[in-house]
Amino acid sequence: MTDGYIHSIESFGAVDGPGTRYIVFTAGCPLRCKFCHNPDTWNMADGKKMSPADLLADAVKDRAYWGKKGGITVSGGEPLAQLDFLLDFFTLAKKENVNTCIDTSGGPFSDQGEWFEKFQKLMEVTDLLLMDIKHIDPTEHKELTGLDNDNIIKMFRYLDKIKKPIWIRHVLVPGVSDKDEYLERTRDFIRSLGNVQRVEVLPYHTLGVAKYKELGIPYRLEGVPSPTAERVQNARAILECDKYDAWKK
Repeated sequence: MTDGYIHSIESFGAVDGPGTRYIVFTAGCPLRCKFCHNPDTWNMADGKKMSPADLLADAVKDRAYWGKKGGITVSGGEPLAQLDFLLDFFTLAKKENVNTCIDTSGGPFSDQGEWFEKFQKLMEVTDLLLMDIKHIDPTEHKELTGLDNDNIIKMFRYLDKIKKPIWIRHVLVPGVSDKDEYLERTRDFIRSLGNVQRVEVLPYHTLGVAKYKELGIPYRLEGVPSPTAERVQNARAILECDKYDAWKK
């Protein structure tokens, strides 16, 4: 069993997957998103080492509160940066019939070699993925996150191929990802997938700015405001959020 580097834990999460969930925030992430509100999760070495067995034992203590749809979500940081740990953790969880969910950017994805073989096994013990579309345009994606989105698009396509349910999240950043042209391209991409259960628009906010100051990291979206309610509703309409409600059934 491979230990994981854990940033923090939320025992009763309500927004990262269906039902009430035990949420594990892993440490370490290959992306450097300008809007990231958790820069304290970037470095894996800053996390606390925990074994999959100990983490699961802690999680299931509150299982009675999860309800029929609840379970465990592993978020981050970036969970797929710790693939071996995640596979071991979810394999144990599935033996206990726990609903499992991954909240991921898809940044570490590869469809080659040993990594992909392990990922395929991971999908056998994963019920749902929450997938970010940071930006649909490859050049803009690299400007926003530090990496292009080629392998991320491949991950979306693979999950569609194996019919693995996903929820899509899109952070709406004024002047960056809220242009109608980009939203329409994002919508067309989503329409090409058959495994999407939910589409969410997450308004950009500045709640994490204080963390950057504490860590001595320049905040690269200084002065960018949160989107107006009208722009959020415009994005929801273009992305057809209301039609994706299979998760409620």
